[in-house]
Amino acid sequence: DITVGVVAEGRDINETRVGDAMSDEVIYCFENDSIEDAADIMGERQIRRLPVLNSDKRFIGIISLGDISKAQAGRDCGGDALSKVSEESHREPSRH
Repeated sequence: DITVGVVAEGRDINETRVGDAMSDEVIYCFENDSIEDAADIMGERQIRRLPVLNSDKRFIGIISLGDISKAQAGRDCGGDALSKVSEESHREPSRH
């Protein structure tokens, strides 16, 4: 959010409040979701990192496209997500 919502827009990082830079909606997955499900979410939302929550909806980590690629070496899951994330979107750019 800092990179896309502040720096890329030319705003001063020292003068911008967190509330003005943060995403309105947090996209996440659960620790028991499959890697394929996480990759699908990333591809659909065109995001490269996804917060991971436990069953109590507490933050426990982040999964990235790199993590998926390592876990799925030899499978097509990470590559498919990467191509979807990298596609040019015809919708509003997401800050998630």
